[in-house]
Amino acid sequence: METSKEYDYLFKLLVVGQSGSGLSSIMERMGKDKFNPAHVRTIGVDFVIKTIDVDGKRVKIQIWDTSGGRERFRTITSSYYRGANGIILVYDITDEESFTHLTKHHIPEMEMHAQPNCVKMILGNKSDLAESRAISTERGKKVADKNGYKFMEVSAKTGDNTEKAFLELATEFKIKVDSKLIEAPAILHHQQSISKKQTSGSCF
Repeated sequence: METSKEYDYLFKLLVVGQSGSGLSSIMERMGKDKFNPAHVRTIGVDFVIKTIDVDGKRVKIQIWDTSGGRERFRTITSSYYRGANGIILVYDITDEESFTHLTKHHIPEMEMHAQPNCVKMILGNKSDLAESRAISTERGKKVADKNGYKFMEVSAKTGDNTEKAFLELATEFKIKVDSKLIEAPAILHHQQSISKKQTSGSCF
């Protein structure tokens, strides 16, 4: 154990979308830079933690995957929205149903429960399967632009654009906190004893 400044900003990021769209894979790629093709479906709510540098400040981000808790724990899910500073809405670019579900269910649900001014981004996952594409880039971007969200296509499998999307979210979060548009869930320049080991776990 050593006493050090662990982070300057703490950011809670939700990954939301229809099961099968690659939510857990995106969480692992963003948090651990790993891809597991045999990933077991999430039961409950899993999270990983990652700390990155943004403009010389340490931004610690808790990335929460709610895919396993949505049906069984729907009444609890709203509390995760309210506590989130950022939300990633994921669809599978090869699956029309996942895109429809996002526009008809996840976006309205998020707008109902999420805190005002939280950072929002739509990610079209599985860009490595472009030959099987069902949703054009233009369609995805149109929905994002209409709602004022950021947009990017990524591949959790290859890692394409995942780090870029993660950094863009963290930068926007820092800007909004500095501008007092949103409240961070922790005091800036927080001091505490930390372990060198990053943790992950589950809730429920």
